[in-house]
Amino acid sequence: MIPYDFTGLIGQIERYNPFPSTLVPPRIVDVWLPPGYTDSSERYSVLYMSDGQNLFNPELSKLSHFAWVMDETVNRLIEEGKIKKIIVVGIWSTKDRVREYIPQKAVSGIKKIVLDLHLHGSPNSDRYLRFMVEELKPFIDSNYHTKKNANDTFIMGSSMGGLISLYALCEYPEVFGGAGCVSTHFPIGKGAMLDYMKAKLPDPAHHRIYFDFGTGSLDAAYEPYQQMADEIMQAKGYIQGIDWLTKKFEGHDHSEKYWRERVHFPLEFLLG
Repeated sequence: MIPYDFTGLIGQIERYNPFPSTLVPPRIVDVWLPPGYTDSSERYSVLYMSDGQNLFNPELSKLSHFAWVMDETVNRLIEEGKIKKIIVVGIWSTKDRVREYIPQKAVSGIKKIVLDLHLHGSPNSDRYLRFMVEELKPFIDSNYHTKKNANDTFIMGSSMGGLISLYALCEYPEVFGGAGCVSTHFPIGKGAMLDYMKAKLPDPAHHRIYFDFGTGSLDAAYEPYQQMADEIMQAKGYIQGIDWLTKKFEGHDHSEKYWRERVHFPLEFLLG
């Protein structure tokens, strides 16, 4: 572990470069600790996030040059009493991002030759989730003062990161209590995730799920899929505004710029 700092950072980041794994290729993992963490014995909830390179420092966000500025937003919401105290674990994506984020069981019915063409290899999200649950989470819980139960363990991401967040909640409902699915890329696999949801959504009594989408660029294709997802949520007993929330953002396109603007919505819904 090495400390990682940049001008304007609120709190502190401890970087593991690389974080080893026997299940997936090693990668960078950033652990953000809010101000006051090191001086406290209090236990914190944990938010695991995909595409960790885009969360804090805009210089690391190579495609958009915008970061989510999670340090600023989370710290402000904690100070305002709008969310519980959390640490954020940012898991960097790799060249295998799509293979690791596409829900493996959801696309199992798609011909291998088609998947290989689009993914440049077979889906690997089941091993990626095992990495999170069997290797990363135990390490975080052993080395930081965390609340280990599902009610205090959350996962969030955007686009394909939204898909893997939803998949993680469905595959490991005993581990994750809530999922933030921002601009969820439902169209991949011709909406295969929707059929998977019908079979695998966990009990709404113990879980919360947040969805959103914009109306520009890639997000312009998402509304019909999200409407179908919302119907499934209702059929499974989820109640809008209580254990599930879907929001539409006019004019927002598929980019960190807009995800940064609205990340407080999933944070407040899941962690409030």
